[in-house]
Amino acid sequence: MSAEPELVVLLDDDHRPVGTADKATVHTAETPLHLAFSCYVRDGAGRVLLTRRALDKTTWPGVWTNACCGHPAPGEGLEEAVRRRVGQELGLSLSEVRPALPDFRYRAVSAEGIVENEFCPVFWALAEGDPDPDPAEVAEYAWAGWDDVVAVAGRAPWLLSPWAVEQIPLLDRL
Repeated sequence: MSAEPELVVLLDDDHRPVGTADKATVHTAETPLHLAFSCYVRDGAGRVLLTRRALDKTTWPGVWTNACCGHPAPGEGLEEAVRRRVGQELGLSLSEVRPALPDFRYRAVSAEGIVENEFCPVFWALAEGDPDPDPAEVAEYAWAGWDDVVAVAGRAPWLLSPWAVEQIPLLDRL
């Protein structure tokens, strides 16, 4: 018995659902616009969790980024999807999830020629304890002060994912 494919929600230019596609096949050189999310996790001391993408990821392998990104399943709410993926990827339970950049959208092309084309609301979340990351998703992690994260995005953007480079200055202005 084969596992059900993980589906992403396809969107029109007004960000309305128009169908679904298999996540395993949707990210190509001509990726259609689809729904995603990004989550920045803080701890009780105010530090921000950064993760380094696993080295065998198809796009941006080994690149540092925000705590977690993902795709809501059809019919799944964004906050529910954030909690699910953070639990799966990082082994963390979130005590708080709140929208930060609800209208964020980006398009980026990886060195491999794969396009990310996402309407990607951004969230802040609060967690206690250290992550226990899934090695298929996360190579390593680090807690950092927000000012340091902002400095890296501004001074060494090549160290970060393209979506984090766009999101961090916008979050810093809030």
